[in-house]
Amino acid sequence: MTIDELIEGNLAFQNSSFKLFKEDFDVLVEKGQQPKVLFIGCSDSRVVPDLILHSKPGDMFILRNVGNFVPPFKADNEFHGSAAVIEYAVSILDVEHIIVCGHSHCGACKALYQEFSDDIGLIHIRKWLELGRKAKTQVLQQYSETLNQEELYRKTEKVSILYQLENLLTYPEVKKRVDEKRLEIHGWYYKIEDGMIEAYNQENKRFEKMN
Repeated sequence: MTIDELIEGNLAFQNSSFKLFKEDFDVLVEKGQQPKVLFIGCSDSRVVPDLILHSKPGDMFILRNVGNFVPPFKADNEFHGSAAVIEYAVSILDVEHIIVCGHSHCGACKALYQEFSDDIGLIHIRKWLELGRKAKTQVLQQYSETLNQEELYRKTEKVSILYQLENLLTYPEVKKRVDEKRLEIHGWYYKIEDGMIEAYNQENKRFEKMN
């Protein structure tokens, strides 16, 4: 898609789709946003949260990054974009649900199995991928002799979601609200090939198709 096509798309939006949500936008402008859900998803261009979930403006506060990774809480004075989104959603917007949504054919999870050069242009990618290292290690330890490479990628995508949920609980306010049952966290897995979402069942310890 070209820049000109994007501009044409916005004009089409103003003249058609925007009108369908005009009342919603008027309320959101007047009263501000009050989403009940923080959606943490991948920056992958094939993963479009509002399209996948048929949600409307104002329904979800959305964080997208490479691999839908959640950096663990770290109390320092550095720049932490993803952490700031989580804190804002929980402590300011008072969301009631956090969804960590991984997906099939994830480039970040596949990249965990690849070697990167020491090029300065990849310095932040190399560091960021460390957030998926535990998932890769676990998958190789348990499945390296039984699964082929593509199957290892799929398994890593799902196991990574569980580690990101663990990282969420390192945030003091998230942990506090979960313990007080004021906040629920969810692990979802979106399949690009058929649009289906599987949710992690804590009791059965597996991902299951959502009804």
